[in-house]
Amino acid sequence: MNREVPLQVKFYRTETNNEPVRDWIQSLPEEYKKAIGSDLKTLQFGWPIGMPLAEKLCRGVWELRTKIRNIIIRILFTLFDDKIIILYGFIKKTRKTPKDDLDLAIARMKQIKRR
Repeated sequence: MNREVPLQVKFYRTETNNEPVRDWIQSLPEEYKKAIGSDLKTLQFGWPIGMPLAEKLCRGVWELRTKIRNIIIRILFTLFDDKIIILYGFIKKTRKTPKDDLDLAIARMKQIKRR
């Protein structure tokens, strides 16, 4: 399904208005940033979308799956008010999403939904 109007993408903001995931993405090599941007665009125009690009991890949290050669990048996100909210990002080194990473994304999602 292609959307005529893409979903808006927003980054999680801390209480002090920092955007840690945006900062992390900006620190990555240009090739990684382009691949993440391309996958985010596909997500924006194609939501709801499933594997291999996106997978639900738990209630309210999905992961965007970007792969560049042997590098696996995960962007954890939620949907809120018809927006994709980027909660957390990391380079995956283990088979399962680390519990601490998922817990942080869940905590950020709950924070957003309380505001």
